[in-house]
Amino acid sequence: MSATPPVPRPLTVPEFRAAKGREKLAVVTAYDYTSARLADEAGVDALLVGDSLGMVVQGQANSLVTLGQIAYHTRCVVRGVRRGLVVADLPFLSYQVSASQAVRSAGKLIKTAGAHAVKLEGGQRMADAIRAVVNAGIPVMGHVGLTPQSVHLLGGFKVQRDLPQLLADAKAVEEAGAFALVVESVPVEAGAKITKAVGIPTIGIGAGPACDGQVLVYHDMLGLFADFRPKFVKCYAELGSQVRTAMQSYCREVRDGTFPGAEHGFR
Repeated sequence: MSATPPVPRPLTVPEFRAAKGREKLAVVTAYDYTSARLADEAGVDALLVGDSLGMVVQGQANSLVTLGQIAYHTRCVVRGVRRGLVVADLPFLSYQVSASQAVRSAGKLIKTAGAHAVKLEGGQRMADAIRAVVNAGIPVMGHVGLTPQSVHLLGGFKVQRDLPQLLADAKAVEEAGAFALVVESVPVEAGAKITKAVGIPTIGIGAGPACDGQVLVYHDMLGLFADFRPKFVKCYAELGSQVRTAMQSYCREVRDGTFPGAEHGFR
């Protein structure tokens, strides 16, 4: 009888932060138990319960979801994870009103949903909120560059090219106490300069290979979401077409009486 494989030791926030300059970090989004378990078993370092669920799960045109929805999906993801760091997104208008609101919202995701850390968008203008959440004992991952929650203010999903502002935002996030920083949709050179300028890991998404790690949306990297495919996405599988083919086979066999067969029945 084979021995039961040991349960992997959970990755901690300090270990995640200490990986900068030592090893690259692999991050993916996850929104449910099954996808979280598969990603965690594959060795992903962190699972982000992103507000992108508004687009790839709910079918919305944007990522403007509610705190309750993020909490629900975070609970699902936490149940499927043994090793990876679970980071929950603070959604639009759950932290921008005041620093105290940010602490309350972050506390809900930690206390009632089981997240290990939270992520929030914004640089200099969100420094006070980041500092307040960190001072409350909650780890924060920052997010600069293209910030999808501000898509209307930015005029769409556009590459962010203002290097001085990008650097100022990144440094403000670090100084406020964040343990890591997502850098989204910036030129490759900007991603490299931001990574060099801060002492915390940068997690790139459309920010070039110099970042300390990368993050991709689960449905994008597996070819499950075809409505929109950003340039920075690499598809490691085309599961959408495989799922469609499997479903077509199922429909055909039900209609022609091939399924269920004798082996699928009880005696």
